[in-house]
Amino acid sequence: MTTPEIDYSRKWFVMAAVGMSTFLETIESSSINLALPTLVRTFNVDFAMVQWVVLASVLTQSALMLVMGRLGDTMGKKRIFVTGFAVAGIGAVLSGLAPNIGWLIAFRVVQATGLAMAMALTLGIATEAFPPNERGKALGTVGAIVSVGIIIGPLLGGYILDYLSWRWLFFVNLPIALLGIPIALAYLPDTRPGGRQPFDYVGSALFFVAFFALLLATTYGQRDGYGQPLVLALLAAAGVLGVAFLLVERRHSHPVVDLKLFRIRAFSVNISLRFISFIVYVGISLLLPFYMENVLGYEPRQVGVVLTALPIFFGLTAPFAGSLADRFGTRPLALAGLLFFLVGCITLSTLNEETTPLGLILRMIPLGAGLGVFQSPNNSVIMGVAPADRLGMASSLLSVVRTIGRSTGIAIIGAFWVSRVLVYAGAGFVDATAAPAAAQVIGTRQAFWLAGAFIVLALALTGWDWLRERQEAQSQRLVSEGGG
Repeated sequence: MTTPEIDYSRKWFVMAAVGMSTFLETIESSSINLALPTLVRTFNVDFAMVQWVVLASVLTQSALMLVMGRLGDTMGKKRIFVTGFAVAGIGAVLSGLAPNIGWLIAFRVVQATGLAMAMALTLGIATEAFPPNERGKALGTVGAIVSVGIIIGPLLGGYILDYLSWRWLFFVNLPIALLGIPIALAYLPDTRPGGRQPFDYVGSALFFVAFFALLLATTYGQRDGYGQPLVLALLAAAGVLGVAFLLVERRHSHPVVDLKLFRIRAFSVNISLRFISFIVYVGISLLLPFYMENVLGYEPRQVGVVLTALPIFFGLTAPFAGSLADRFGTRPLALAGLLFFLVGCITLSTLNEETTPLGLILRMIPLGAGLGVFQSPNNSVIMGVAPADRLGMASSLLSVVRTIGRSTGIAIIGAFWVSRVLVYAGAGFVDATAAPAAAQVIGTRQAFWLAGAFIVLALALTGWDWLRERQEAQSQRLVSEGGG
């Protein structure tokens, strides 16, 4: 591999480029939902059609992440990142110029392809740009930028929709791209692998189709139910293609996913913990709006304001947690984050029909803070144990696991909530959202108990990993003493 000596004095310029691409993605993804009613009226289409403005982007970006991560390791991260940044900017401008809903959806796919190229490599680039003893700080800063984008996106989007055209939701991306791309060209290290590495086209295609089928299945399953023939067919296709993908990866000399990574216990354990954390976080985030609107009677605007507590406290804690992990180690911080998660599940399970806005926000704080405290050291471990020539792969795997965790959380916790609400609502109710408030409160509490059970599982996995590490250290000490 062609690996020039990394100039760590450029690290904050690299972070600026990475931060701008991250900011672009989070602002866009957190604001576009606000425009859907406007698009329905503008293009005179129904909601089933206009929701593909969001779905086309989410599905494309998620399914391409892993492939783009491997391309970064194969062709060089800078090349893929800068190209993606440019494609995302062009796609955003084209989306703003779209003459009808069909072209808008098509241009959103272009934009999502560029975002996948850039975002798949974000953590890998940040990991390389900072010295190992500042890795947590770097990844925590990326997390803080994500939270800022999530907070600003809806606020900026609301202002644009009130005073300008929906098209400016996309045009505002252009100055970010025009500023970020030159910084990336000037300061990102251009590390490229030596020699010619064969690309895993078959594995990439199998993963793309399998993952796309899985995401479509969860999308339609949430809307129509998981017993529908189309959903079952998509799940079956995802399963068969997923098995074929694993078989191909075991035999390929340069796979799109190196399964040997999962033999590294720290990697596999922390990937599993990340998966569980997003099941819980997204599952709870899914239920809170229903509780606020159906039980407390909040307007959508009030719901949006209250929900900002989650990204605010995530953004406040993530960079500090990353720096503390660099200083004191990753496990204590990750453990503290999981305990915050558990406290959040417990406090939220005490919600009732008279909970005040302040009481609700205070209960939500441990959840947002927990994700911030947990995610930075968790990401630091994963990126720290990944080989240098697999950083792009590891970075994209983090995004893939997040997406699978989100889909799983919505499916499991959402389905559990519906089943419990209908049990307590009694005969005559088939729609959980129309059930009496008392039934929804009980169902919501029990769903948060289920979320807490997932966190207990994560804590048990953390404890097992700690015990194994101690046993291995003790064995090595005995061997060294015996050899001495």
